[in-house]
Amino acid sequence: MRIVSGAHKGRSIAPPKNFSARPTTDFAKVALFNIISVNFDIEASAVLDLFSGTGGISYEFASRGAKSVDSVELDYHHHAFIKKTAALLDFEQLRCYRQDAFAYLNNGTKTYDLIFADPPYALAGIERIPPLVFGQRRLNPGGWLIFEHAKGKDFSALPYFKQVRRYGSVNFSIFEMPPADPLAHRGRGL
Repeated sequence: MRIVSGAHKGRSIAPPKNFSARPTTDFAKVALFNIISVNFDIEASAVLDLFSGTGGISYEFASRGAKSVDSVELDYHHHAFIKKTAALLDFEQLRCYRQDAFAYLNNGTKTYDLIFADPPYALAGIERIPPLVFGQRRLNPGGWLIFEHAKGKDFSALPYFKQVRRYGSVNFSIFEMPPADPLAHRGRGL
């Protein structure tokens, strides 16, 4: 696994071989961050990375200078690895929480400009994530939820769905919180 852009571009990160996490592919990360960088000022963005796994997406945002990155991972070993790697790379804006992602969404009040969720593809109840994000109002106006999921899953009927992007076997469904001023994002596209 490597960081594909930003201050730590090209930096390899080697999680222990016994990790069960499935990192987002470099190909998919490059394509995804091209879309994000066209639509957001990453350096001014508060980011939430749910089901962080190895922390790859958190490191990408931190490497690009995101204002804040909250990483939520339940597994003890994965959480410890993310904390250690963030300290090693001097990502002071990256905070790692060892917590269930559903509980984090239900119990917190912090809002974000971007939320990335990459649950295990076979996890029961993943279809509850988008309604939970919007129901708990965890996105700032105009903010995006980027939901990584397996091929064959279709979330386009859910409220706030914007678009799906496919990169090989990786699928990103993008949802958008309506802007406070509907004209503010006119012309902002994917």
